Amino acid sequence: MLSRTSVKRSSRILLTTLLLAILTITASAAAPAREVILATTTSTADTGLLDALIPIFEQKTGYIVKTIAVGTGQALALGGRGEADVLLTHAPSSELPLVNNGDVVERRLVMHNDFIIAGPAGDPAKVRGLKSATEGLSRICNSQSVFVSRGDDSGTHKKEKEIWAKLGVKPSGKWYVEAGAGMAHTLNIASEKEGYTLTDRGTYLALKKNLALDVLVEGDAILLNIYHVMQVNPEKFSKVNGPGGLAFVEFMVSPEVQRIISTFGVDKYGDPLFFPDAGKNVDDLGK
Repeated sequence: MLSRTSVKRSSRILLTTLLLAILTITASAAAPAREVILATTTSTADTGLLDALIPIFEQKTGYIVKTIAVGTGQALALGGRGEADVLLTHAPSSELPLVNNGDVVERRLVMHNDFIIAGPAGDPAKVRGLKSATEGLSRICNSQSVFVSRGDDSGTHKKEKEIWAKLGVKPSGKWYVEAGAGMAHTLNIASEKEGYTLTDRGTYLALKKNLALDVLVEGDAILLNIYHVMQVNPEKFSKVNGPGGLAFVEFMVSPEVQRIISTFGVDKYGDPLFFPDAGKNVDDLGK
């Protein structure tokens, strides 16, 4: 039989073990999550913008960013399921349902650039110099010239479909190639096939030296490409890192980051890849 002393000692050990376990669990629960999951469009990654900004954010805040660079449609879907902490996307009309559903909060205007139609120097569809994106796609369609679509429900793909819809056309046939891929890969396919594609200007400029593609159609108001950042709602999704997501939103619209955006790409390409817009009215962009 155990002595009273042994029983008391065992009880104290058990109690101490239980208290340590409770303290460990409590401390773990109280400790803030250090990882921030950013779901974003491929253009912010392909241009190198995130490579320039994320190390600054991590150094300033102590958070570690896990970036998921996919088409905007996929990024928004992740946000709508609470599987990301913050979104950086470029499809305003597709972002609004998440705002209205309360899936995201703190949606802020960050920057813009524009879309262009790029194509081969030979320009078989004769679109060079056009200021109308609808006229450009109409000529490409009528001439059955190769057009490479991202076909991935990205912001770029959504914009392309918007232009086709204005024409009343549902493109199909051997001339219409659906890449089902990001912008960089789509541009490479268009270059290899001597075809046309719709691309954001930033990714095109970042990859231009390796592409046999020229800027052929630009300047149409419909080609404006607007980026917003938004926090996935921590009150709706319990696993979301609310403080981390909000910190990233505030970082992207901060004066320091807006200054970086204003000059990003100038040293390599002669022009910035994006234009900072924090605090502006979206209706005034492109004027």
